[in-house]
This record gives sequence, C-alpha cells and structure tokens, in this order.
Amino acid sequence: MEHLARIPQDRIAVLIGKGGETRRMLEEACGATLEIDSKNGEVMADWGDVDADPVVRMKMPDVIVAIGRGLAPKRAVQLIRDEVSLKMYDIREWAGRQPNQTRRMRSRLIGRNGRIRSLIEEISRCEMAIYGSTVLVIGDEDGLALAAPAIEGILRGSEHSTILHGLEQDRKRQRIRSRRLESYEERSPGETSTFETLVPGLAEVRRRRERRYRDSQVDPDDDEQVDSMLDLADDEEITYEEE
Repeated sequence: MEHLARIPQDRIAVLIGKGGETRRMLEEACGATLEIDSKNGEVMADWGDVDADPVVRMKMPDVIVAIGRGLAPKRAVQLIRDEVSLKMYDIREWAGRQPNQTRRMRSRLIGRNGRIRSLIEEISRCEMAIYGSTVLVIGDEDGLALAAPAIEGILRGSEHSTILHGLEQDRKRQRIRSRRLESYEERSPGETSTFETLVPGLAEVRRRRERRYRDSQVDPDDDEQVDSMLDLADDEEITYEEE
C-alpha cells in the first residue's frame, strides 16, 4: 500500500461519493485500488501487480489533496494529465493566524457573488478552490503563470481593479508571444515548396512563362530585331484616318 495524502474529515464523504461512485471513478482513472480511513482521513493506494503509469502514480497525491482542499472530484481528476499542475497557497502566510483576517482574505479572493474568483478563472482558464485557510489553483503552465500573480496580489492587499487590469494585460502579452514566429525551418536546395507539392508542375509552368517573356524582349540597338518586330503579318495592315 502506498500513502497518498490525508484529507479533512468533512471531505471524506466527498472523496467516497454517493454509493462509492467518486472512489470508483478515481480508481478507474488511476488504475489503483483506494483505501480511505474514515476516522483519520488517510488515503492509501494499492497499485497491484500491474505497472502503473509513472506520471499518474506521481500525480495521484495531488488529486487527493485537491479534493481534500475543496475542489470538485471531476475537476481534480484533471491533474492526472501531464500538462495540468497544482499550486496551493496558505492564506495565513499573508494574513496571520487571526481567524477574522483569514475570513477577510477569503472574501477578497471570492468577491461579491464570487465575481473575482470567476474572473480569475475565466481569464487564466484555471480552476480555483478556497477552503479554510488554503487557496488551491490548478491549470496548465500558461494558466498558472497568469493566475499566480493575481492571487498573490490580492493576498498582499492590492486593489481588485489593479489586479484584474494587470491580469488582462498579462493575458494579452501571452497571446502576442504565442503568435510570434520563434523558429523557422531551412529548406534544402533540392526541396520543393509546400505549394509545389500541392500543385505539381506549377514551377515548370512559371519557368516556361518567364522564358517566353524573356524571349519576347527586343534589343533596341539591334536593327534586325527591331525590323523583324515591326514587320506586319499577312493579315495585318496599317490604316491612316483623319480626325
């Protein structure tokens, strides 16, 4: 048996789910059998004889911690994916140990009707959970890079308007960076272009057209070429008319 994490008493029922539904969902996702101690909240995993995915095995404790700190199980299970990570803050590091200060900071992070938390989640595309004295956020690397300064700024006491404006600006800069051409591929001399691959023979048609164009040019210093160009064909004539 492998120890995964320990969760609060009031989150044990959430981890198990109605009729054990949540536990079965987690077991199917990770490929292990979970044992949950209903007395102390200890969660253990039995991986059996099958070699488990090392990434899943490494990240499963984060899944349990996320559920224990207030995140919905269906959201927490996203942490199994390689690109999704977890970051957790202890509000007491900023607000001190006084319960009323912790409650005040929780209120600032949530905002009226949950507006501040919703905006941080929407702009950063992360998931947040505020439980007791902890703030938990999960997302990909880019999302966490946006959400972390916003959360830390609020915990330091910055104004909401300043935090949200900075978050929007960071998001715009991130989009600009993602659109930049940061690398290029050199083509060998004998390699055809992508368009040539899609339209075979295009280059040859272009070369023939350029050759005909060059052949049609006349050297003005060559009287023979000029006379040849001015000669009329049998079906051509010049007509003079008065205006």
